[in-house]
Amino acid sequence: MTDYCRSVHAHYSTKWASNPVERIWSKGPTRDLPLGFCVLEFAPTPVRKMWTYATCCMSVPSDLKPVELHLFSPIRSDSLVELLTAISHYHCKGKSIGLGHTLNFGRPWLDGSLCDHGLISLPYLDGPEIENCYQGAAGNVVQCLWLIPITQSERDYKQTHGLEALEQRFDQSGFDYLDFRRLPVVP
Repeated sequence: MTDYCRSVHAHYSTKWASNPVERIWSKGPTRDLPLGFCVLEFAPTPVRKMWTYATCCMSVPSDLKPVELHLFSPIRSDSLVELLTAISHYHCKGKSIGLGHTLNFGRPWLDGSLCDHGLISLPYLDGPEIENCYQGAAGNVVQCLWLIPITQSERDYKQTHGLEALEQRFDQSGFDYLDFRRLPVVP
């Protein structure tokens, strides 16, 4: 494990006060991912009553804007390890992703869900304590962002009206980010 990977792993483990299981998706072109890449799987705790999946080493220290992603789930799911691995591959070999970007998952987030896209957002549930992972003596910052599963219509709304407008719709609707059967907040 590289120093970068150890630092990201320690950041999440410390901030969420939990020890994760390191998950590796072995199918597909995972050899193209950075050395040490894995998905950290955090089981629910009395404080955090949800499953949490976080990339570890999706970026490398030399990236212009290193980023790591995490998402939440009401259930444990291997498909989320696969999803974050595929997104990490896209980030490394396709186009860099960051705050405000949307992604097409190509399938529902979880079985039975209308959410087949993702929005990369600030980690509102955890705040800057989780967002800013400081690396090394120079204090370089890795941005740890929240991947929120959304629907096609929500993605289209964001493209037309902007990120802030979509986030306001989430706030106004009483948006439940763990409800994988939720209806879109916009038609």
